[in-house]
Amino acid sequence: MAMSMEMAMRIFTSFARYLAPGVLVACVVSLGAPCAAQEVDVPNGRGSGSVTAPTGWVELIAPVQQRVDLKLYGFYIGELKAPSAQVDATIRVTKFLSITPSYLYYSVPTSGLNELANVSRGFTSRYEEQQFRIDGTVMFSIHKFEISDRNMYVSRFLPTYAYAGQSLPEKEINRYRNRIAVSHPLAVKGHTVKPFASYEAFYDQGSGWTKNRVWAGVTVPVAKHVSFQPSYMWEGTNGIKDLNYVMFGLIFRTSSSR
Repeated sequence: MAMSMEMAMRIFTSFARYLAPGVLVACVVSLGAPCAAQEVDVPNGRGSGSVTAPTGWVELIAPVQQRVDLKLYGFYIGELKAPSAQVDATIRVTKFLSITPSYLYYSVPTSGLNELANVSRGFTSRYEEQQFRIDGTVMFSIHKFEISDRNMYVSRFLPTYAYAGQSLPEKEINRYRNRIAVSHPLAVKGHTVKPFASYEAFYDQGSGWTKNRVWAGVTVPVAKHVSFQPSYMWEGTNGIKDLNYVMFGLIFRTSSSR
């Protein structure tokens, strides 16, 4: 069983390394600027101050069945040079409930880790993490306000890495995430734009509540199956610098997706 899991992890890592650059090329071509990932919380201590990270990302939504959408994401934190790739499968169980299993891979170079930890030479090797996640999201509307509550379970596979001359062992830990979000469609010159805001809290096994996010932005249609999403996200994590993401995203939907 252990050998099977190790082999599966190696296969996923190889696939993610192949997927991330390809999606990121599409992101750079589409946006003309770097993209930004969201899962950078490796250092644990000495981090103070903040980092401003102009960011971007690309999402492709394609239907698999009437109630199932496949979603592919490409991310890159330009300030930290940290690429990542994510695959989701959203299953609409009822009008008010969806279930989404997903996989995430991301990588942070030593320069990015040292920037977050606010040290010059604390980390000596690149950090790579894989996550298997599943979430349930409840959605409802009140007077055109669209409200959602997402609860996510994350299995994090942390690799061996060196910090301050010490080798930290490989391990697997669990994470819980809860996000409350609200949006409201607005008609602007014959188009529907959708401002949104959300708050999310993270709980890590053995460490407690470790991270908070506040996110606000607007989704703007630019073509029949393409939307543009500028936004700002503040992220505070124990033991590292705060991150201020200035985000730009493109969302592509195939012709038969909702």
